[in-house]
Amino acid sequence: MALKLWEKSVQVNHDVETYTVGLDREMDMYLAKYDALGSMAHISMLQSINLLSKDELEILTKELQNIYHEIEDGKFVIEDGVEDVHSQIELLLTQRLGDIGKKIHTGRSRNDQVLVDLRLFIRSEIESVIDALTILFNTLIAQSERYKSILMPGYTHLQVAMPSSFGLWFGAYAEALTDDLTVLQAAYKVNNRNPLGSAAGYGSSAPLNRTMTSQLLGFDSVDYNVVHAQMGRGKTERIVANAIAGIAATISKLAFDACMFNSQNFGFIKLPDEFTTGSSIMPHKKNPDVFELTRAKCNKIQSLPYQITMITNNLPSGYFRDLQIIKEAFLPVFDEIKSIINMVERMIAQIKVNENIIDDDRYKFMFSVEEVNRLAAEGMPFRDAYKKVGLDIEAGQFTPHKEVNHTHEGSIGNLCNDKIVNLYNNILSGYDFDTYHKAFNKLLNK
Repeated sequence: MALKLWEKSVQVNHDVETYTVGLDREMDMYLAKYDALGSMAHISMLQSINLLSKDELEILTKELQNIYHEIEDGKFVIEDGVEDVHSQIELLLTQRLGDIGKKIHTGRSRNDQVLVDLRLFIRSEIESVIDALTILFNTLIAQSERYKSILMPGYTHLQVAMPSSFGLWFGAYAEALTDDLTVLQAAYKVNNRNPLGSAAGYGSSAPLNRTMTSQLLGFDSVDYNVVHAQMGRGKTERIVANAIAGIAATISKLAFDACMFNSQNFGFIKLPDEFTTGSSIMPHKKNPDVFELTRAKCNKIQSLPYQITMITNNLPSGYFRDLQIIKEAFLPVFDEIKSIINMVERMIAQIKVNENIIDDDRYKFMFSVEEVNRLAAEGMPFRDAYKKVGLDIEAGQFTPHKEVNHTHEGSIGNLCNDKIVNLYNNILSGYDFDTYHKAFNKLLNK
Protein backbone atom coordinates (compact mmCIF):
# COMPACT_ATOMS: atom_id res chain seq x y z
CA MET A 1 0.00 0.00 0.00
CA ALA A 2 1.42 3.37 -1.02
CA LEU A 3 1.21 6.23 1.43
CA LYS A 4 2.36 9.82 1.09
CA LEU A 5 1.12 12.16 3.78
CA TRP A 6 0.95 15.04 1.30
CA GLU A 7 -0.54 13.25 -1.72
CA LYS A 8 -4.01 14.27 -2.91
CA SER A 9 -5.38 13.42 -6.35
CA VAL A 10 -2.31 13.59 -8.62
CA GLN A 11 0.17 10.72 -8.48
CA VAL A 12 3.88 11.43 -8.79
CA ASN A 13 5.87 9.97 -11.70
CA HIS A 14 7.73 6.85 -10.56
CA ASP A 15 11.14 8.12 -11.73
CA VAL A 16 10.60 11.44 -9.96
CA GLU A 17 9.60 9.60 -6.79
CA THR A 18 12.69 7.39 -6.94
CA TYR A 19 14.91 10.43 -7.47
CA THR A 20 13.39 12.51 -4.67
CA VAL A 21 13.09 9.76 -2.08
CA GLY A 22 16.67 8.64 -2.68
CA LEU A 23 18.08 6.83 0.36
CA ASP A 24 15.53 8.34 2.71
CA ARG A 25 13.89 5.03 3.61
CA GLU A 26 17.23 3.49 4.57
CA MET A 27 18.29 6.57 6.51
CA ASP A 28 14.93 6.78 8.29
CA MET A 29 15.55 3.41 9.90
CA TYR A 30 18.10 5.20 12.10
CA LEU A 31 15.27 7.46 13.26
CA ALA A 32 12.37 5.01 13.51
CA LYS A 33 12.21 4.41 17.27
CA TYR A 34 12.66 8.11 17.93
CA ASP A 35 9.73 8.88 15.64
CA ALA A 36 7.58 6.58 17.77
CA LEU A 37 8.77 8.28 20.98
CA GLY A 38 8.17 11.75 19.54
CA SER A 39 4.65 10.72 18.56
CA MET A 40 3.96 9.40 22.07
CA ALA A 41 4.90 12.78 23.53
CA HIS A 42 2.96 14.67 20.86
CA ILE A 43 -0.31 12.79 21.40
CA SER A 44 -0.04 13.20 25.17
CA MET A 45 0.14 16.92 24.57
CA LEU A 46 -2.79 16.78 22.10
CA GLN A 47 -4.92 15.09 24.74
CA SER A 48 -4.00 17.79 27.28
CA ILE A 49 -5.42 20.47 24.95
CA ASN A 50 -8.51 18.36 24.16
CA LEU A 51 -7.59 17.43 20.59
CA LEU A 52 -7.65 13.77 21.59
CA SER A 53 -9.80 11.99 24.16
CA LYS A 54 -8.26 10.05 27.04
CA ASP A 55 -9.43 6.78 25.49
CA GLU A 56 -7.89 7.71 22.15
CA LEU A 57 -4.63 8.62 23.86
CA GLU A 58 -4.51 5.31 25.69
CA ILE A 59 -5.18 3.28 22.54
CA LEU A 60 -2.67 5.23 20.42
CA THR A 61 0.01 5.17 23.11
CA LYS A 62 -0.25 1.42 23.55
CA GLU A 63 0.08 0.84 19.80
CA LEU A 64 3.00 3.25 19.49
CA GLN A 65 4.70 1.34 22.30
CA ASN A 66 4.11 -1.87 20.35
CA ILE A 67 5.63 -0.29 17.24
CA TYR A 68 8.61 0.94 19.26
CA HIS A 69 9.32 -2.60 20.48
CA GLU A 70 8.89 -3.97 16.95
CA ILE A 71 11.56 -1.50 15.84
CA GLU A 72 13.84 -2.55 18.71
CA ASP A 73 13.32 -6.22 17.78
CA GLY A 74 14.14 -5.63 14.11
CA LYS A 75 10.59 -6.40 12.94
CA PHE A 76 9.83 -2.94 11.54
CA VAL A 77 10.24 -2.09 7.85
CA ILE A 78 9.33 0.87 5.68
CA GLU A 79 7.26 -0.75 2.98
CA ASP A 80 7.64 -0.17 -0.76
CA GLY A 81 5.53 2.78 -1.78
CA VAL A 82 5.67 4.32 1.70
CA GLU A 83 7.71 7.48 1.55
CA ASP A 84 9.30 7.69 4.98
CA VAL A 85 9.22 6.53 8.58
CA HIS A 86 6.57 9.08 9.56
CA SER A 87 4.23 7.74 6.88
CA GLN A 88 4.96 4.11 7.82
CA ILE A 89 4.13 4.59 11.48
CA GLU A 90 0.95 6.48 10.68
CA LEU A 91 0.02 3.76 8.17
CA LEU A 92 0.48 1.03 10.78
CA LEU A 93 -1.63 2.92 13.31
CA THR A 94 -4.39 3.43 10.76
CA GLN A 95 -4.30 -0.22 9.66
CA ARG A 96 -4.46 -1.45 13.24
CA LEU A 97 -6.70 1.15 14.86
CA GLY A 98 -8.71 2.70 12.02
CA ASP A 99 -9.25 6.44 11.57
CA ILE A 100 -7.92 7.24 15.04
CA GLY A 101 -4.46 6.65 13.59
CA LYS A 102 -4.91 9.64 11.30
CA LYS A 103 -5.22 12.00 14.26
CA ILE A 104 -1.59 11.85 15.41
CA HIS A 105 -0.42 14.41 12.85
CA THR A 106 -2.60 17.23 14.20
CA GLY A 107 -0.44 20.29 14.89
CA ARG A 108 2.64 18.77 13.26
CA SER A 109 4.51 18.90 9.97
CA ARG A 110 6.99 16.34 8.75
CA ASN A 111 9.47 19.22 9.12
CA ASP A 112 9.28 19.39 12.90
CA GLN A 113 8.71 15.64 13.09
CA VAL A 114 12.05 14.86 11.45
CA LEU A 115 13.69 17.65 13.45
CA VAL A 116 12.67 16.08 16.75
CA ASP A 117 13.63 12.60 15.49
CA LEU A 118 17.10 13.88 14.62
CA ARG A 119 17.53 15.62 17.97
CA LEU A 120 16.55 12.47 19.88
CA PHE A 121 18.78 10.29 17.69
CA ILE A 122 21.78 12.64 18.02
CA ARG A 123 21.38 12.86 21.79
CA SER A 124 21.38 9.09 22.19
CA GLU A 125 24.27 8.61 19.77
CA ILE A 126 26.40 11.22 21.53
CA GLU A 127 25.93 9.26 24.74
CA SER A 128 27.06 6.02 23.08
CA VAL A 129 30.08 7.78 21.53
CA ILE A 130 31.04 9.03 24.99
CA ASP A 131 30.73 5.51 26.42
CA ALA A 132 33.26 4.28 23.84
CA LEU A 133 35.46 7.35 24.28
CA THR A 134 35.63 6.84 28.05
CA ILE A 135 36.94 3.30 27.63
CA LEU A 136 39.66 4.59 25.28
CA PHE A 137 40.48 7.42 27.70
CA ASN A 138 40.89 4.99 30.60
CA THR A 139 43.10 2.70 28.51
CA LEU A 140 45.36 5.60 27.54
CA ILE A 141 45.68 6.65 31.17
CA ALA A 142 46.46 3.06 32.22
CA GLN A 143 49.18 2.76 29.56
CA SER A 144 50.57 6.16 30.55
CA GLU A 145 50.93 4.96 34.13
CA ARG A 146 52.30 1.58 33.09
CA TYR A 147 55.07 3.08 30.94
CA LYS A 148 55.62 6.38 32.72
CA SER A 149 59.29 5.67 33.41
CA ILE A 150 60.20 4.57 29.87
CA LEU A 151 61.96 7.35 27.98
CA MET A 152 61.61 8.02 24.26
CA PRO A 153 62.78 10.85 22.03
CA GLY A 154 60.61 13.89 21.59
CA TYR A 155 60.65 15.56 18.18
CA THR A 156 60.31 18.99 16.67
CA HIS A 157 60.42 19.32 12.86
CA LEU A 158 60.81 15.50 12.89
CA GLN A 159 64.27 16.08 14.35
CA VAL A 160 65.29 14.50 17.64
CA ALA A 161 64.69 17.22 20.20
CA MET A 162 64.38 16.45 23.92
CA PRO A 163 63.57 13.52 26.18
CA SER A 164 59.95 12.47 26.26
CA SER A 165 58.35 9.36 27.71
CA PHE A 166 55.63 6.90 26.93
CA GLY A 167 53.87 8.25 29.99
CA LEU A 168 53.73 11.62 28.26
CA TRP A 169 52.80 10.15 24.88
CA PHE A 170 49.85 8.06 26.03
CA GLY A 171 48.77 10.72 28.53
CA ALA A 172 48.83 13.47 25.91
CA TYR A 173 46.16 11.71 23.89
CA ALA A 174 44.10 11.09 27.01
CA GLU A 175 44.09 14.80 27.80
CA ALA A 176 43.35 15.61 24.15
CA LEU A 177 40.13 13.64 24.56
CA THR A 178 39.10 15.99 27.40
CA ASP A 179 39.15 18.83 24.87
CA ASP A 180 37.06 16.77 22.48
CA LEU A 181 34.62 15.90 25.26
CA THR A 182 34.20 19.60 26.07
CA VAL A 183 33.44 20.52 22.46
CA LEU A 184 31.04 17.58 22.19
CA GLN A 185 29.25 18.83 25.31
CA ALA A 186 28.62 22.19 23.64
CA ALA A 187 27.19 20.37 20.61
CA TYR A 188 25.07 18.24 22.94
CA LYS A 189 23.59 21.34 24.55
CA VAL A 190 22.78 22.94 21.19
CA ASN A 191 21.07 19.72 20.14
CA ASN A 192 19.17 19.13 23.40
CA ARG A 193 16.34 21.61 22.74
CA ASN A 194 12.88 20.78 21.49
CA PRO A 195 11.84 21.82 17.95
CA LEU A 196 8.50 19.97 18.11
CA GLY A 197 5.58 22.35 17.61
CA SER A 198 7.38 24.54 15.12
CA ALA A 199 5.44 22.59 12.44
CA ALA A 200 6.58 23.64 8.95
CA GLY A 201 8.62 26.41 10.54
CA TYR A 202 5.87 28.89 11.33
CA GLY A 203 4.01 27.31 14.23
CA SER A 204 0.38 26.19 14.37
CA SER A 205 -3.03 27.67 15.09
CA ALA A 206 -3.56 24.77 17.53
CA PRO A 207 -2.79 25.81 21.15
CA LEU A 208 0.19 23.49 21.42
CA ASN A 209 1.96 23.07 24.75
CA ARG A 210 5.58 22.89 23.64
CA THR A 211 6.96 22.98 27.17
CA MET A 212 5.03 19.82 27.90
CA THR A 213 6.51 17.89 24.97
CA SER A 214 9.96 19.16 25.95
CA GLN A 215 9.53 17.68 29.41
CA LEU A 216 8.04 14.45 28.09
CA LEU A 217 11.06 13.95 25.81
CA GLY A 218 13.69 15.04 28.36
CA PHE A 219 14.89 18.15 26.53
CA ASP A 220 16.60 21.01 28.37
CA SER A 221 14.18 23.54 26.88
CA VAL A 222 12.11 24.50 23.88
CA ASP A 223 13.71 25.83 20.71
CA TYR A 224 11.55 28.91 21.21
CA ASN A 225 11.31 30.81 17.94
CA VAL A 226 9.65 28.52 15.41
CA VAL A 227 11.61 29.93 12.46
CA HIS A 228 14.84 29.44 14.40
CA ALA A 229 13.79 25.87 15.22
CA GLN A 230 13.45 25.12 11.51
CA MET A 231 16.77 26.83 10.76
CA GLY A 232 18.34 24.36 13.20
CA ARG A 233 18.06 21.68 10.52
CA GLY A 234 21.51 21.41 9.02
CA LYS A 235 23.05 23.79 11.54
CA THR A 236 22.72 21.31 14.38
CA GLU A 237 24.16 18.51 12.27
CA ARG A 238 27.10 20.71 11.28
CA ILE A 239 27.85 21.62 14.91
CA VAL A 240 27.70 17.99 16.01
CA ALA A 241 29.76 16.91 12.98
CA ASN A 242 32.44 19.42 13.97
CA ALA A 243 32.60 17.88 17.44
CA ILE A 244 32.85 14.37 16.00
CA ALA A 245 35.51 15.62 13.58
CA GLY A 246 37.53 16.85 16.57
CA ILE A 247 37.58 13.34 18.01
CA ALA A 248 38.58 12.01 14.60
CA ALA A 249 41.43 14.52 14.39
CA THR A 250 42.83 13.37 17.74
CA ILE A 251 42.66 9.72 16.75
CA SER A 252 44.10 10.39 13.29
CA LYS A 253 47.20 11.96 14.87
CA LEU A 254 47.51 9.01 17.25
CA ALA A 255 47.25 6.63 14.30
CA PHE A 256 50.01 8.47 12.42
CA ASP A 257 52.28 8.34 15.48
CA ALA A 258 51.62 4.63 15.90
CA CYS A 259 52.39 3.85 12.25
CA MET A 260 55.61 5.87 12.42
CA PHE A 261 56.77 4.55 15.79
CA ASN A 262 56.06 0.98 14.66
CA SER A 263 58.32 1.28 11.60
CA GLN A 264 61.78 -0.31 11.71
CA ASN A 265 63.51 3.08 11.47
CA PHE A 266 61.94 4.05 14.77
CA GLY A 267 61.18 0.76 16.50
CA PHE A 268 59.56 2.42 19.51
CA ILE A 269 56.50 0.19 19.70
CA LYS A 270 55.30 -3.18 18.43
CA LEU A 271 51.71 -3.50 17.34
CA PRO A 272 49.83 -6.70 18.17
CA ASP A 273 50.31 -9.24 15.37
CA GLU A 274 46.57 -9.68 14.89
CA PHE A 275 46.28 -5.98 13.98
CA THR A 276 48.89 -6.15 11.21
CA THR A 277 48.89 -7.75 7.77
CA GLY A 278 51.59 -9.19 5.55
CA SER A 279 52.91 -8.41 2.10
CA SER A 280 52.11 -10.55 -0.94
CA ILE A 281 55.78 -10.43 -2.01
CA MET A 282 57.90 -9.53 1.04
CA PRO A 283 57.73 -12.25 3.69
CA HIS A 284 59.18 -10.07 6.46
CA LYS A 285 56.48 -7.40 6.36
CA LYS A 286 53.97 -6.65 9.11
CA ASN A 287 51.98 -3.70 7.89
CA PRO A 288 50.03 -1.41 10.26
CA ASP A 289 46.95 -1.57 8.03
CA VAL A 290 44.46 -1.10 10.85
CA PHE A 291 46.03 2.18 11.95
CA GLU A 292 46.43 3.29 8.34
CA LEU A 293 42.74 2.68 7.64
CA THR A 294 41.93 4.40 10.93
CA ARG A 295 43.84 7.46 9.78
CA ALA A 296 42.00 7.51 6.45
CA LYS A 297 38.59 7.00 8.04
CA CYS A 298 39.26 9.77 10.54
CA ASN A 299 40.35 12.12 7.78
CA LYS A 300 37.16 11.32 5.87
CA ILE A 301 35.09 12.14 8.96
CA GLN A 302 36.88 15.48 9.23
CA SER A 303 35.42 16.40 5.85
CA LEU A 304 31.84 15.91 7.06
CA PRO A 305 31.28 19.42 8.47
CA TYR A 306 32.34 20.84 5.11
CA GLN A 307 29.92 18.60 3.24
CA ILE A 308 27.08 19.83 5.43
CA THR A 309 28.23 23.43 5.02
CA MET A 310 28.25 23.12 1.25
CA ILE A 311 24.70 21.73 1.26
CA THR A 312 23.33 24.47 3.52
CA ASN A 313 25.43 27.60 3.02
CA ASN A 314 23.31 29.20 0.28
CA LEU A 315 19.87 28.39 1.72
CA PRO A 316 17.68 31.15 3.15
CA SER A 317 15.37 30.60 6.13
CA GLY A 318 12.63 28.02 5.78
CA TYR A 319 12.65 24.36 4.77
CA PHE A 320 14.21 23.07 1.54
CA ARG A 321 14.51 19.52 0.29
CA ASP A 322 18.29 19.95 0.03
CA LEU A 323 18.40 19.18 3.76
CA GLN A 324 17.37 15.57 3.10
CA ILE A 325 20.79 14.85 1.57
CA ILE A 326 22.54 15.64 4.86
CA LYS A 327 21.10 12.46 6.37
CA GLU A 328 23.07 10.23 4.01
CA ALA A 329 26.42 11.62 5.15
CA PHE A 330 25.55 12.42 8.76
CA LEU A 331 23.50 9.59 10.26
CA PRO A 332 26.06 6.79 9.62
CA VAL A 333 28.97 8.79 11.08
CA PHE A 334 28.15 7.73 14.63
CA ASP A 335 28.53 4.04 13.83
CA GLU A 336 31.79 4.82 12.03
CA ILE A 337 33.37 6.87 14.83
CA LYS A 338 32.34 4.29 17.44
CA SER A 339 33.88 1.52 15.33
CA ILE A 340 37.10 3.53 15.07
CA ILE A 341 37.25 4.29 18.79
CA ASN A 342 36.62 0.67 19.76
CA MET A 343 39.27 -0.67 17.38
CA VAL A 344 41.88 1.88 18.47
CA GLU A 345 41.22 1.10 22.13
CA ARG A 346 41.85 -2.59 21.49
CA MET A 347 45.16 -1.80 19.78
CA ILE A 348 46.33 0.69 22.40
CA ALA A 349 45.63 -1.83 25.17
CA GLN A 350 47.93 -4.39 23.50
CA ILE A 351 50.79 -2.21 22.22
CA LYS A 352 54.22 -3.36 23.39
CA VAL A 353 56.78 -0.68 24.17
CA ASN A 354 60.51 -0.78 23.48
CA GLU A 355 62.02 -0.13 26.91
CA ASN A 356 65.61 0.36 25.66
CA ILE A 357 65.26 3.12 23.09
CA ILE A 358 67.73 5.53 24.71
CA ASP A 359 70.53 2.96 24.60
CA ASP A 360 70.92 3.82 20.92
CA ASP A 361 73.57 6.53 20.45
CA ARG A 362 71.58 8.19 17.69
CA TYR A 363 69.41 9.65 20.46
CA LYS A 364 72.19 10.89 22.73
CA PHE A 365 71.89 14.51 21.65
CA MET A 366 68.35 14.72 22.95
CA PHE A 367 69.98 15.06 26.39
CA SER A 368 71.83 18.24 25.38
CA VAL A 369 69.24 20.52 26.99
CA GLU A 370 69.47 18.48 30.17
CA GLU A 371 73.21 19.23 30.24
CA VAL A 372 72.63 22.95 29.56
CA ASN A 373 70.15 23.08 32.43
CA ARG A 374 72.53 21.18 34.72
CA LEU A 375 75.31 23.70 34.08
CA ALA A 376 72.90 26.61 34.53
CA ALA A 377 71.73 25.14 37.86
CA GLU A 378 75.37 25.07 38.96
CA GLY A 379 75.63 28.82 38.29
CA MET A 380 76.81 29.14 34.70
CA PRO A 381 74.77 31.72 32.70
CA PHE A 382 72.34 29.94 30.40
CA ARG A 383 73.82 31.41 27.19
CA ASP A 384 77.31 30.33 28.21
CA ALA A 385 76.06 26.85 29.08
CA TYR A 386 74.24 26.62 25.74
CA LYS A 387 77.40 27.63 23.85
CA LYS A 388 79.62 25.21 25.78
CA VAL A 389 77.34 22.23 25.12
CA GLY A 390 77.02 23.22 21.46
CA LEU A 391 80.78 23.40 21.03
CA ASP A 392 81.21 20.05 22.81
CA ILE A 393 78.77 18.47 20.36
CA GLU A 394 80.58 19.97 17.38
CA ALA A 395 83.89 18.69 18.72
CA GLY A 396 82.52 15.19 19.34
CA GLN A 397 83.14 15.58 23.07
CA PHE A 398 79.55 15.50 24.36
CA THR A 399 78.78 12.68 26.78
CA PRO A 400 75.12 12.60 27.79
CA HIS A 401 73.80 12.04 31.28
CA LYS A 402 70.71 10.00 30.52
CA GLU A 403 68.92 10.55 33.78
CA VAL A 404 66.16 13.15 33.72
CA ASN A 405 64.62 14.93 36.68
CA HIS A 406 61.53 16.80 35.49
CA THR A 407 59.20 17.65 38.36
CA HIS A 408 56.90 20.46 37.20
CA GLU A 409 53.24 19.80 36.44
CA GLY A 410 52.71 17.77 33.30
CA SER A 411 56.34 16.79 32.84
CA ILE A 412 58.00 13.39 32.61
CA GLY A 413 58.28 13.06 36.40
CA ASN A 414 54.89 14.59 37.24
CA LEU A 415 52.36 13.47 34.63
CA CYS A 416 49.31 14.83 36.49
CA ASN A 417 47.27 11.88 35.27
CA ASP A 418 45.08 12.08 38.37
CA LYS A 419 44.23 15.67 37.49
CA ILE A 420 43.52 14.71 33.86
CA VAL A 421 41.15 11.98 35.09
CA ASN A 422 39.40 14.49 37.36
CA LEU A 423 39.12 16.94 34.47
CA TYR A 424 37.59 14.29 32.22
CA ASN A 425 35.13 13.19 34.91
CA ASN A 426 34.11 16.77 35.69
CA ILE A 427 33.32 17.38 32.02
CA LEU A 428 31.47 14.07 31.84
CA SER A 429 29.31 15.02 34.83
CA GLY A 430 28.07 18.03 32.84
CA TYR A 431 26.09 15.72 30.58
CA ASP A 432 22.63 14.94 31.97
CA PHE A 433 21.69 11.66 30.36
CA ASP A 434 19.50 10.53 33.27
CA THR A 435 16.82 13.12 32.51
CA TYR A 436 16.09 11.81 29.04
CA HIS A 437 16.36 8.16 30.12
CA LYS A 438 13.70 8.76 32.78
CA ALA A 439 11.53 10.62 30.27
CA PHE A 440 11.74 7.76 27.76
CA ASN A 441 10.97 5.18 30.45
CA LYS A 442 7.80 7.08 31.36
CA LEU A 443 6.66 7.24 27.75
CA LEU A 444 7.28 3.53 27.23
CA ASN A 445 5.59 2.43 30.45
CA LYS A 446 2.47 4.60 30.49
